[in-house]
Amino acid sequence: GPGDNSMAAASGAPISMEAGAEPEARTETGAESEARTETGEEPEPGPEGTASLQCGPGANTSLGIKTKRNRKQGLEPKSHLLQQNRQFLDFFWDIAKPEQNVRLRGIKGLLDYLKRPESQDDELRYTIKRLIDGLAATREIARPGFSLALAQLLQYNEDIPLQTVLEQIKMKHDVTRTKKQLIRNAAFGNLFGVLALSQSGRLLKEPNILLQSIQLLQQLSHFKQHLSNLPRKTIVDILSETPEAVFEEILFEAMKADLSSAFSNPEQLHLLLVVLQRFPKVLKPKTLKKLLGSTTIMTPENIPKLIEVLKLAAKAVKKDQILPPLALNLVDIVLKEGTFETFWKELVEDGLLKHQTGPSCYLCYRLLGATLPLLTLPQLNLVLTGEVMRHFGNHVLSAQLPDRFKFAPEMEKYIGSFLENVQDAEKQLAVITKFTCLINQGYPVIPSYWKVVRHLQPSVLLNYVSWLKSMFISPNLGACIEFNTKRQNESKKRAGLPRYAVMRLRMWIVARLSSIVDNNQVKKEEDLVMDIARFIFFHAFFEAEHQTPDIPETEATLSVPLDQSTRDAIANSFFGLLNHLNSLPPLGDSTESAGRSEKRMLGFTADGNLWIFCVVRYANALLSAKQSVRVVKPLTQGQREAWDRMLKSVEDLQKKSKKSQLLETSAFQLLFLLVGIHLFKNGDDSMMLLSDLHECLQKSLLKKRKKRSKPVTDEEEPEWVEVVVEILLSFLSQPSRLMRQVSKSVFVRICPHMTKAALQLILDVFKPESEGGEESAVIVTEELDGMNVDKQPPGDEMEGESDSDESEEEEGDDADDEEDDEDDDDEIGSEEEVGEEEAVDDDFRMELMKVLQTGHAISKEGVSSDEDEADDEAMMALDKNISALFAERRKRLQAKKDQTAKLRKEKALRTDFKMKVLDLIEVFLAKQPESPLVFDIIEPLIAIIEETLSSHSDQQAQDFLRKTADIFKNQLCKAKRYCRDISEMKEDLHKLMERLLSRACKQSDSTVSLYCFSGMLYLFRVLKGSPTEPAAASTAKEEDEQELSLQTVTGQVDSLGSLDIVRVTEIYKEALSLFMTKRNCSLTGPMFIDLFSRFPVMCCQLLQPAIKYITDGVRQHQQGQACSLVLKALQTREVRETWTDTEGEKIINQVINQIKQYLQSVTKIKLKVDQEKVMKCLELIAGLIKIVDQQKLNVSVSQLAPSLQKLGQLEEFGKASHVDDVYWHVMKRLGFKRPKKEKVEAQVQSPVAGEGVLKKKKKGFLPETKKRKNWKKNKGPAQENVQEGKENSLEKSETVPKAAEIGQEKKRNRRKRKRNRERLATGKPGPESGGLVKKAKTNAAEMGHGDKAGKRVTVKHEK
Repeated sequence: GPGDNSMAAASGAPISMEAGAEPEARTETGAESEARTETGEEPEPGPEGTASLQCGPGANTSLGIKTKRNRKQGLEPKSHLLQQNRQFLDFFWDIAKPEQNVRLRGIKGLLDYLKRPESQDDELRYTIKRLIDGLAATREIARPGFSLALAQLLQYNEDIPLQTVLEQIKMKHDVTRTKKQLIRNAAFGNLFGVLALSQSGRLLKEPNILLQSIQLLQQLSHFKQHLSNLPRKTIVDILSETPEAVFEEILFEAMKADLSSAFSNPEQLHLLLVVLQRFPKVLKPKTLKKLLGSTTIMTPENIPKLIEVLKLAAKAVKKDQILPPLALNLVDIVLKEGTFETFWKELVEDGLLKHQTGPSCYLCYRLLGATLPLLTLPQLNLVLTGEVMRHFGNHVLSAQLPDRFKFAPEMEKYIGSFLENVQDAEKQLAVITKFTCLINQGYPVIPSYWKVVRHLQPSVLLNYVSWLKSMFISPNLGACIEFNTKRQNESKKRAGLPRYAVMRLRMWIVARLSSIVDNNQVKKEEDLVMDIARFIFFHAFFEAEHQTPDIPETEATLSVPLDQSTRDAIANSFFGLLNHLNSLPPLGDSTESAGRSEKRMLGFTADGNLWIFCVVRYANALLSAKQSVRVVKPLTQGQREAWDRMLKSVEDLQKKSKKSQLLETSAFQLLFLLVGIHLFKNGDDSMMLLSDLHECLQKSLLKKRKKRSKPVTDEEEPEWVEVVVEILLSFLSQPSRLMRQVSKSVFVRICPHMTKAALQLILDVFKPESEGGEESAVIVTEELDGMNVDKQPPGDEMEGESDSDESEEEEGDDADDEEDDEDDDDEIGSEEEVGEEEAVDDDFRMELMKVLQTGHAISKEGVSSDEDEADDEAMMALDKNISALFAERRKRLQAKKDQTAKLRKEKALRTDFKMKVLDLIEVFLAKQPESPLVFDIIEPLIAIIEETLSSHSDQQAQDFLRKTADIFKNQLCKAKRYCRDISEMKEDLHKLMERLLSRACKQSDSTVSLYCFSGMLYLFRVLKGSPTEPAAASTAKEEDEQELSLQTVTGQVDSLGSLDIVRVTEIYKEALSLFMTKRNCSLTGPMFIDLFSRFPVMCCQLLQPAIKYITDGVRQHQQGQACSLVLKALQTREVRETWTDTEGEKIINQVINQIKQYLQSVTKIKLKVDQEKVMKCLELIAGLIKIVDQQKLNVSVSQLAPSLQKLGQLEEFGKASHVDDVYWHVMKRLGFKRPKKEKVEAQVQSPVAGEGVLKKKKKGFLPETKKRKNWKKNKGPAQENVQEGKENSLEKSETVPKAAEIGQEKKRNRRKRKRNRERLATGKPGPESGGLVKKAKTNAAEMGHGDKAGKRVTVKHEK
């Protein structure tokens, strides 16, 4: 039937073609041919000169090539197969492409092509041969494509016998008969062939082929240098799909040798473990006893062997940083055998871990993480309390140094995967608590903010929080896994180490509880969050005296009392927790929360209360329970009254907020709660702030009840918003992240109520020091910073953020004494260094001279009978005086150094404070862009940019400058919304524009001028208003008058709004005049281009002055910019619409006359500025031609043609290619054609000289300027004669050429005479030039300079 025919077609011909081939004869495969074709290599001829079959792109479509071998055997390829279209052959090229999509598309196309009903047997036979050849392609990326294609072909066409394909693979890629350089390719060909058979899904159906494939892979395993462990991996993959019966009947006998040598290498052991897992009934204990000598894997005799094999496996995957595959298989077998405890204790801890090598230790860590999901609860306790955990903790501490490999992130992935996939609550709690118990001197090694906590189930999270609180109350260090570093073991232990460890553990627990609240990915309820907040607040400021059920925190007594330093640290953590609560999104899915508005503000509970209000309510309950709870730092009578008054005000504000939700009410409520809770930390300061807030609230309420006819002036009493702004500025001066965030939140709420005086309080911060700016707040910040030495910019109270720093700090506490001594030495050395670097002043020199003279006088006066004794006393006194003098000088230098450091620190604090206040400016511009107060911000921001640019600033100041410039440019000048009602302030805005222009012109840096000009454009936009905006009634008459007075604006469609066009025109005319007439003006041309682009109304006003400056500009640059401005104005549609034909012709004639005047004045184009001016002028001419053609004006631009022709004849004109291109573009529009450039092959005027100069240059010739002037002075006159080209250079020369040089000179002369005769035959050169050349070259030869000097003389004589 058809199946038999196709089988014969698929198997017969290819085998017969290869049957008669000699072992050494190996034709080039299709893939090799493709590789050579793509790389440009020529195909190598076969051993008998046979031509290889080209089947790729570029090959001849008539592929009927008869090789010698085929002719001998009488096997001629069928012509109809080789004459197919390119579609069939291109499939094989696509299969070999590096792109995966292309390969898959080629495989699919090939299979679809072969599935056609009209497909022929020859095509199938050729496909099989071509795919088998490609398995050993030289390009590694092509081999998987051919293997997959062969697998798919065998899968869909089951009529193709696997035996035939396997035999072809063995024969084609026989590693025993392949050349040495091709053994690697042949080995891969066999490997990918077996993979194709396996992927076809038919290998298990034919056990005989399966056995042959396994045997072939066993043979390939000997080529480990080429294939690594790929054959063994392939065997494992095949066995994972093999049925147990097939393995027992067919494969077991063939694999006995491999299984019996399981402990020889990791691959063999992995094979044994896979067989044990897959076929436990085959490898029974008796069978295993025969193979290994033991009935189980984990035996005392096998443990040393397993250790060595695992060490080899760990080294093999060192670069990959993965767990060896056999490790998990071994764990699975050990768990089945019930010997896991022996495995972990003896093999892992006592075996691998004791070797202390990197790969072995990391193998133990990976085993620890990877086996967690496989273990029971007792086994988890065994693993998580052993030596591997201690060793891992030691690694975490030592890996904190730079350039160390850190395994902690990988362990975190293992634990996260375990917590995410294992739903057993007991196992989750065991793992998370055991890793928490891994401590070093009381401090856990895992970070307090751990991402894996988000995978905990809600019930496990509750139990974990309860466990943390119990460990805080009664720290059980004995239940923890404690370890010490080598340095800690070597150093002497301190007496108070247990108490110190308890303190560190408690601080970490508080940070971990805060991180649970901070992490929004942790699934938690509001009750848990409030429980954590209550716990931290209670232990920060209170202590229990009696137990009461109303306060759960009093039911447990601290086993170790808290000291004051720990309480202060917990208080800082509490305020960090308040910061998280203030930005906490709504929790839970309660119906009450769903019923409220979808847009919820952060920091609120489900019932609509602030989180901070809940904490304050709990604090009030604690203050009321005087019998059960005591405040650690009791509140005074005034502080308690302030607390009660604050609560009363908050209750009143809450009642009002229910009736009408106002931002002002919520702002006061937040401020009262924040300042009130700070009574427990800073009582006196908080009392003053609360009294100010009460006054502000009363003024705000009074202002609403009755409107005053006369506003309160600043001299009488400030507005409430001003007091609030001062309070916010004081908050920003404190090193508190919570204060900064609350300040920003409150300021957002009071932005609508801002006054000019309140805004001025903010702007005063940015005034320079000479103007008496707001520097008091910065001083306060410095004092607070002095008290809080560990101030950090991101978050000051967040203990969790400084956990790692604290752990690193505490790790080195044992060696503090030695380090202190070294620090003292370093300080002394640094002081001496400073003393050496400082210049010795005259006063110190005089004092030193006095001391020395005094010592000398004492030695003279103190003469006694014993002179030696007197000399010793004098020297001792002199040494004492000198040491006192140098000590005093050192103190002065250190005081000077301290003062410099203090000033530097104050400057940094001021800049930091200004950056915080700048956030308020950004908030105001974002929330109130339509406020008239925005105009008061323009000049202060420009002053900041100007001041920072003019000073030598550090990185912090550069960041401040960058932030200020970004706010001014993006938030202010590019704001989509702006103030609309400006009828009462238009005069002030016009004056502000004038001030900005004056400021821009005074700048030495154009960058500041650009910001000033941007501010002017913003004011222009505000004054002009929106085109769709109706004009104000009060300005309608003024606009009519302006339109009547200005003829150029009569055609404008846009409304000018409140813009005084005459006044603004004068402002910009003055700016344009300064730019065009002043040499060092900071204004630039792009500024005016931007003005013309954004506001076309100014084009009409400034067009005439710009035309004048085409020739009247102070420099070429300004004249070129004037051309650009005129071109931009003429191209503007609004300008052309205002023209009548007569006006347009008049303006264009003016421009043409200015251009003509300039072109007539051009005499040379040498400098870059000249080229720039010519370029701009030519662009303007091109624009004029286009406008005249479009408008059909009666203007002749061709009158510029004579001037342009004169310009093109200048000597330097054609050197700049871009100018030349634009020039001929203009000339083409005027009717002139660009001449074609003639190719110059040689110098036509002097061919002999040119030939002498261009040809036969000697290598290594030095020009005369590079030669040594004093070398052989007697040759100097002769050399000068040659360089000047004088004919009397044939004077007496002292140098005589050598015989070899004379012979070479004769040869050169003969060649030159021959060339001269050829040139004379053409009639080009004259006889005199030839004589001169010959004479000059002869002179040069006689002087020993060779042909080069002669060539130079020739050029000079020809000239």
